[in-house]
Amino acid sequence: VQLQASGGGLVQAGGSLRLTCAASGLSVRTHNMGWFRQAPGKEREFVAALRSGGCSTNYADSVKGRFTISRDSAKNTVYLQMNSLKPGDTAVYYCAADSPPVAPYSVLPNARVYDSWGQGTLVTVSS
Repeated sequence: VQLQASGGGLVQAGGSLRLTCAASGLSVRTHNMGWFRQAPGKEREFVAALRSGGCSTNYADSVKGRFTISRDSAKNTVYLQMNSLKPGDTAVYYCAADSPPVAPYSVLPNARVYDSWGQGTLVTVSS
């Protein structure tokens, strides 16, 4: 199993980035998929999640209305579209997968639900 995150970079406040998580060895359609982030000196925190098999999504309050998680099953890839970026969004972003039998929707923000993690991609938002 491998999750390869990419798409990070340096962007000005108000700008946009799209992160990509390319999966191999698992199906993004049958797994719950999540994005987490960790800023310097802070704990890893939940950003967004996508329920397996359907379109149910879950977002942290801090990113609601600005970020969108989606999947392309044909490419076995999950995306995180990030708009209206703020300096507070600066962090290393990680994608994660929760293998079947998948956890219920209510616990998707819990990092312990996920058993596969990517290596992270750095997003830096300048003011």
